[in-house]
Amino acid sequence: MTIPAQTVRGLLLCLAIGLTGCAHVVEPWERGNLAKPQMALDPDPVQNALRTHEYNSREAAAGSNAGQGGGCGCY
Repeated sequence: MTIPAQTVRGLLLCLAIGLTGCAHVVEPWERGNLAKPQMALDPDPVQNALRTHEYNSREAAAGSNAGQGGGCGCY
């Protein structure tokens, strides 16, 4: 049983597209730039947690990571 040429071409195309998404290795001299605080996904996690808590308390709605509040800022 042979595989049709069109199927082989399709598989090779999928493989080529998949390989283009591979990340390159971060070189040692690039790591200093990536370690800067402004490069973090959440540069100030404490401030972000406080804002999320205040928002959820004021909205009196359950967020994705907190319980419902009464609008007074308490749980």
